[in-house]
Amino acid sequence: MGRQWLHAKRLVAGLAKSRQNGKLVKEIMVAAKHGGPDPGANARLYAAVEKAKRESVTRDAIERAIKKGAGLGGEKLVMDSVTFEGYAPHKVPVIVEALTDNQNRTAPEIRVLFKKGQLGGAGSNKFLFDQVGLVEAFHQDADRDLEEAAIEAGANEVEPLANARNDDIPEGANGGRFVADRAAVHAVSQWLKQHGWTVVTSEIGYLPKNYPDLTPEQAAEVGEFLQALDDHDDVHRVWAAVK
Repeated sequence: MGRQWLHAKRLVAGLAKSRQNGKLVKEIMVAAKHGGPDPGANARLYAAVEKAKRESVTRDAIERAIKKGAGLGGEKLVMDSVTFEGYAPHKVPVIVEALTDNQNRTAPEIRVLFKKGQLGGAGSNKFLFDQVGLVEAFHQDADRDLEEAAIEAGANEVEPLANARNDDIPEGANGGRFVADRAAVHAVSQWLKQHGWTVVTSEIGYLPKNYPDLTPEQAAEVGEFLQALDDHDDVHRVWAAVK
């Protein structure tokens, strides 16, 4: 067999990276479309650009995505945001946000993925989530008080984020997820940036009101199902009632 396994491993890793970079570029385009092309005045765009840089997305690709999203130049963004509601195995509520240029292609494919989830399926469930503003950020000073930062930034609450839970948080840094009102997400992001925090995510998202109790085996099944959803090229975010 020689080293064919190594070539296959590299190929899989390359495809995964390409897919991830494609999603980052989509996020930049949508952020520019909704908030304008200036990262300094658009917290969502700033966070998307910074994350793309960390993932080695080229400067040209980032600039093209901003221009396309903001409608500058000849190209204009033709992409819809579509939300799907359903359940993972063991009746775990899931909300899927997709960005697509062809709803007639994306919708059936997402529905097929839901049908494949044993004991899962489609179904309305937004009432099981709170829609909030979410800002994930870190500070290099590990002793920085998260609660104090949340109060001063205008967030409603904060939870610690460690590198083990979020790859965007460097080892040893003080990371947190700041939860705010939807209208306050930009203000929270701006305050954190101005006070030495690195913002890695700034968006409107969904937080579950309750979490089903799962055995380790059930949690593994749910994880596999959520990974299959996330691997779809058009899926932008997956929100699920899992800890």
